[in-house]
Amino acid sequence: MNYLGIDYGKKRIGLAWVQEGLDVVLPFGVVKDIDELAKLIKKEKIDKIVVGLPIGLDGKENENTRRVKKFADELKNKINLPIEFEDERFSSRQADSMGGDVSRDEKAAMVILSSYIDSL
Repeated sequence: MNYLGIDYGKKRIGLAWVQEGLDVVLPFGVVKDIDELAKLIKKEKIDKIVVGLPIGLDGKENENTRRVKKFADELKNKINLPIEFEDERFSSRQADSMGGDVSRDEKAAMVILSSYIDSL
């Protein structure tokens, strides 16, 4: 199964992926909008989407949580694939601690997808 991890932001959408048969989460770029993302998903034959869900430190949903859920609903209408959510608390902090020439958005998506894959 090919998984795509998403770190959704107002300005950019960071991506990471795991290809079937590989156990390594890889950075997969940054897109600017949902239409560009939908085209990429169809082109790359993605099977499942994992979206980082920004839950408050108190464990409750907030405005950012609702914004991401709305984005996920819009994406699902365009691609008709299963979408799972993964708690993204501290993903940006973990991304900042990672080295390399990959964008912060991609690193956050990598953290989100790695966390999801590890929980399977």
